[in-house]
Amino acid sequence: MSEPLLDLSGHSTTPQGFLAGSVYAGVKTYGEGKLDLGILVSERPCTTAATYTRNVLHSASVDINRARLAARPARGVVVNSGVANSSTGERGIADGRQLTAWAAQRAGVEAEDVLVCSTGVIGHYLPMDKLEAGVKAIELSRDGGAALARAIMTTDTRPKSAAVRFGEYTLGGCCKGSGMIHPNMATMLAFLTTDAPVEQGFLQQALSEAVDRSFNLVSIDGDTSPSDTVLLFANGAAGGEIIAAASPLAGDFRAALGALCVFLAKEIARDGEGATRVIEFRVTGGATEAEARTMVRLLSTSYLLKSAVHGADPNWGRVTAVIGRSGLTVNEPGVAISICGIKVFEKERPTEFDALELSGAMKADVVGIDVDLGAGDGEATGWGCDLSAEYVSINADYHT
Repeated sequence: MSEPLLDLSGHSTTPQGFLAGSVYAGVKTYGEGKLDLGILVSERPCTTAATYTRNVLHSASVDINRARLAARPARGVVVNSGVANSSTGERGIADGRQLTAWAAQRAGVEAEDVLVCSTGVIGHYLPMDKLEAGVKAIELSRDGGAALARAIMTTDTRPKSAAVRFGEYTLGGCCKGSGMIHPNMATMLAFLTTDAPVEQGFLQQALSEAVDRSFNLVSIDGDTSPSDTVLLFANGAAGGEIIAAASPLAGDFRAALGALCVFLAKEIARDGEGATRVIEFRVTGGATEAEARTMVRLLSTSYLLKSAVHGADPNWGRVTAVIGRSGLTVNEPGVAISICGIKVFEKERPTEFDALELSGAMKADVVGIDVDLGAGDGEATGWGCDLSAEYVSINADYHT
């Protein structure tokens, strides 16, 4: 199996046969020059895979996309930022469908070929007059993926995109996410593309597996958005035999997709609202992989632990408290904790370590926290960020 090669300059139109374009339509309220509307489309038919939020009060976009992909594959997506089109009833569904019709006409495809995503403030209707004019102004191009990554941003401080090359093929993509991040079966918004020819069933299986080990193990604040969606389009523009689960290239495709999703997931953690450092949680010794994954999610949402990391305070008791309340299978004599590679707890007692030295290490951009539950072979790695006063400020003023 060949090693996937990460291209940090890549994006969603790096793979062959994809076009994108973006404009400022006036949906966002913070001034011109900020893109807020984009289209991504394949020049040829695709197989398509998706994962969605488990928030039961999901957005109109989720309803529309589920229905369309149940009937046929799609070739592209139109996306706006600034307004989420969530909790907007039947009008939200009608507006979302109309937006896809305008985007399809602009791209020269059928309306049913286009999916829709919206991100931003919940409970507001889409400004349809602005979006209609914005769609008409979009120019699609082969290098439009970089601008698309900017158009989907809300409180993000920077765009997040990359590409991965494996063999003769390329995977590319972008994502957005900074707050309201605690996904389950999806991420915030992510649009992935590949010029590899991939069979539909395998494409969905590979995406679900990759998302489960990347975006589903990121948390900023414990809240799950009603709009969370990952879309993956495979158009086969690079040619070759169709890749299915039993194909020689199946492992290479899985590895490349996993590498891209993990990179983008870590970028979301790095850009968490108010974040000053990333926390990487590595859990071993779980009774099962599922229990190890649960421990990662519990650790990443502990406000006490996140606050301790922000203050570079090596208070490992914040970790044992989470382990003890987790309800998971724990072999107490086998529990061990390390912070920034320094063992702080094992064999039911604290170790001897230099607290000032560890505090200094915790001021690095990435703080590693390793936990061994001593109960089995289950392992998981996930990402979060520290909790700062800036997070409170951003969300206190987000709507008003």
